Amino acid sequence: MDPRKKPAKPRRTLVLGSGALQIGQAGEFDYSGSQAIKALKEDGVFTVLLNPNIATIQTSEGMADRLYLLAVTPEIAANVMRKESVDSILLSFGGQTALNCGIALQERGLLDELGVRVLGTPVSAILDTEDRQLFVDRLNEIDVKTARSTAWTSAAEARRAAEEIGFPVMLRAGFALGGKGSGVVRRAEDLDDGLRRAFAGGLKQVLVEEFLGGWKEIEYEVVRDGSDNCITVCNMENLDPMGIHTGESIVVAPSQTLNDEEYQTLRTIAIRTVRHLSIVGECNIQYALNPDSVDYRVIEVNARLSRSSALASKATGYPLAYVAAKIALGYD
Repeated sequence: MDPRKKPAKPRRTLVLGSGALQIGQAGEFDYSGSQAIKALKEDGVFTVLLNPNIATIQTSEGMADRLYLLAVTPEIAANVMRKESVDSILLSFGGQTALNCGIALQERGLLDELGVRVLGTPVSAILDTEDRQLFVDRLNEIDVKTARSTAWTSAAEARRAAEEIGFPVMLRAGFALGGKGSGVVRRAEDLDDGLRRAFAGGLKQVLVEEFLGGWKEIEYEVVRDGSDNCITVCNMENLDPMGIHTGESIVVAPSQTLNDEEYQTLRTIAIRTVRHLSIVGECNIQYALNPDSVDYRVIEVNARLSRSSALASKATGYPLAYVAAKIALGYD
């Protein structure tokens, strides 16, 4: 890599873990966090880990240089950053909990105030993938298809949108892990219950979109560095079609039913999308693919390590989290 382009190597980095042992934030991200700490320590970076989950490898003695068994919240993260004088932070290795914490730190101005830079994918790119309306708008810029949809912040607006699109509709919550609050509403009389679930727990945005039940569900794991080199490492296929949550479906790597045209089409779209969103490190892109044609929709991009990343790493032997951490340090 051209040394003039390489950012200064961080000295002390805060790694955000996935939080307490509960559904949606737990051991499924231990792989990524452990690999990140290993990669940083190899480069002589002092690692500070914030993660209250004692039942993980990353919180074991001898892993991080400094460990805080505290909740992954913006307030606690800011206090740790002050106390440890960290100059950088990793947001992409602790699942949705870490991403949301990082977004809050940025929006409150705490990262700028403390002089802490985000390593890897910038917060602006994270927001482009987490805010459902921004996501659709950004992919429209490069003519990449997404499900016909609109994003709303109130139940009344979402109700009108559902009636315009026509039932069944998919309700998809923004800024949520693993489809929390999301679900299919098949009849108008069930819409109010669906909206209550979607807005539960303080979630602030709901996407109302066309329902793609019965389409194939395909995922690609993609890595991009700061010099715009981009590769697809692994593609996977859910045995169950769209309409069944991935957490309840068997996922197979590599995909079993794609022909070469479909494989190459989705691969090309993945690379074009990840470059356009300026991901730096690793991400996961999920598709719905029409079983009777090459018609597709991009469902979402996770600008972070995911449950799928651990599966892909084991299936291929390619250490996605380790490589993503090295890329965050400025390596090609």
